Amino acid sequence: MFDRSIIKANLTNTLTETNLSAPLEKVHVGKVRDTYTYQNKRILVTTDRQSAFDRILAAIPFKGQVLNQISGLWFEQTKDIIQNHIIDLPDPNVSVVKSCKTLPVEIVVRGYITGVTDTAAWFNYERGEREFCGNILPEGLKKNQKFPKAIITPTTKPETGHDEKISRDEIIEQGLVEEKIWNQIEDVAIKLFERGTEIAARNGLILVDTKYEMGLDENGELILIDEIHTPDSSRYWLAETYVEKFNQGIEPDNFDKEFLRLWFNEHCNPYTDKTLPDAPPELVEELSFRYIDIAEKLTGKKFEAGDVTNINQRIDDNLKRYFGL
Repeated sequence: MFDRSIIKANLTNTLTETNLSAPLEKVHVGKVRDTYTYQNKRILVTTDRQSAFDRILAAIPFKGQVLNQISGLWFEQTKDIIQNHIIDLPDPNVSVVKSCKTLPVEIVVRGYITGVTDTAAWFNYERGEREFCGNILPEGLKKNQKFPKAIITPTTKPETGHDEKISRDEIIEQGLVEEKIWNQIEDVAIKLFERGTEIAARNGLILVDTKYEMGLDENGELILIDEIHTPDSSRYWLAETYVEKFNQGIEPDNFDKEFLRLWFNEHCNPYTDKTLPDAPPELVEELSFRYIDIAEKLTGKKFEAGDVTNINQRIDDNLKRYFGL
């Protein structure tokens, strides 16, 4: 088990902004990842920024390394289902990837009804919605209950940048994705979720829900991009206590950022308040530990923390060596 004192000693040694030197060119800053380009390749730098409610809530020590390395593992374990964009991981926080055309839809697969954000299944179900992203949901479901079978609930980002629910029919009608490609996406997404569920179960975990992002490569072939089955893009529960907790009507033991979402939901309006309160240090430490803990559970290996005394410089040095600059 990872030594929590290492986290506590590095609460302020986090990567929140990147400033890599030329000839690497920064082309995009996302919620968590900064994107650079060089030699027709894209360089994804996974920061320690913690986002939810379309806001940055905190900076979590070692989070970027965990996400980058878990994604690398999952991309390797699912490449028989769909090709992915990974070329190499030259730094704990960095992936060098193939360029592609990103599709404007996130594919969210849900095995259980839960969640507190306004695109979550339980949030909408509790408010009376029974048709959710084109899926007809039965009456009488309880929070955190398992669906009879996994459902696909896509989201898209309009100009506001806020995730919005959308259905299969709307995606095709609006011309966001061709029907032939969307049929392939649905098939691949369920297969990826089934693979993730199987591997998680072998490690005592439940893969509750997750999101996938996909694109088209230079030949127009579907390709898996961004991240996969990380605790940022996915919700995990501890399998051995799930039934007991569900029967008691309390939240399952989890390894994701849901408890941080819940804290902000209880202490402010994270969607409308101009300024948010600072996340308590003990919650930041706990979330960092959970990220590391699930990384160790999923990989079966002890987490080796990278040098965080100057993460920007470390990344710069590693990329210069990688590209021979």
